[in-house]
Amino acid sequence: MPSSYAQATVRVSVSATVAISRDHPIAIHEVAHACGASIEWVVQLVEIGIVNVSISASPPETWRFHSADLQNALEVRRLERDFGVGLEAAALILDLQHEVRRLKAALLTQRR
Repeated sequence: MPSSYAQATVRVSVSATVAISRDHPIAIHEVAHACGASIEWVVQLVEIGIVNVSISASPPETWRFHSADLQNALEVRRLERDFGVGLEAAALILDLQHEVRRLKAALLTQRR
């Protein structure tokens, strides 16, 4: 007599948290992974000036990035995805966003 067993699918997600600080920057492959992009894409961000590395003449595998770089890379990825902008346009948008934030902070300080 055949017995019937219910099959259940179990999905397990494993995530890791990495603290990014001046003492613990992240590697290029970690930035690429966080953005769902390739290392070549991150290299383009460095070439355009969207993210910074201290010694760009060194091989990309040795590059290290800080939290502001990761934030910029994630924002560029969002701009690409949501609006279809290219990297040069994304760089301009980021610059304008930073300038607006700076001006708002200065205005707020002046009003106090």
